[in-house]
Amino acid sequence: MEKEDLIRCGWCTSSDLYKKYHDEEWGVPVYDDPTLFEFLILETFQAGLSWITILNKRENFRAAFDYFDYQKIANYSEEKIEELMQNTGIIRNKLKIKAAVSNAQAFMKVQEEFGSFSDYIWKYTDGKPIINNLKTSKEAPATTPLSDEISKDLKKRGFKFVGSTVIYAHMQATGMVNDHAEDCFIRKRK
Repeated sequence: MEKEDLIRCGWCTSSDLYKKYHDEEWGVPVYDDPTLFEFLILETFQAGLSWITILNKRENFRAAFDYFDYQKIANYSEEKIEELMQNTGIIRNKLKIKAAVSNAQAFMKVQEEFGSFSDYIWKYTDGKPIINNLKTSKEAPATTPLSDEISKDLKKRGFKFVGSTVIYAHMQATGMVNDHAEDCFIRKRK
């Protein structure tokens, strides 16, 4: 079967970028801190916007935010924040930009406490993905009691823009939950 003829989750539009993301990244378990941080930042910027908007700007975000080096981001100055506010290649929301800085700081505090952010976040699922059995992608929830719990704990730890919907999207993106629909070719090959 040609890659173009494959059945994908219903949210995956005809955009080649979306297909590549769906086929190669979405729902694949991520255990390394740099990638978990990248997705966390991208998900926080996505709040209120479509994911394709973020994917289209992802390379711009990488360049603007020092390739998501949380140690550098944690030390961004007001001048750097103002520079980012002038960058038309990213989402120029001052609250979200400032949240990226405070989230980098909170991220490192979690690393200090748990050894890694991965150890912290994956403890919620005992280190294994939750496999949901969805007939269609429309059945995927926006939040779950688990995303509520993680969101609440992250907020307590100083994270911003980490509501339950953002956290559930992060869980899907990083493979903590597998929400590929039953007829999706990704689901069938697992």
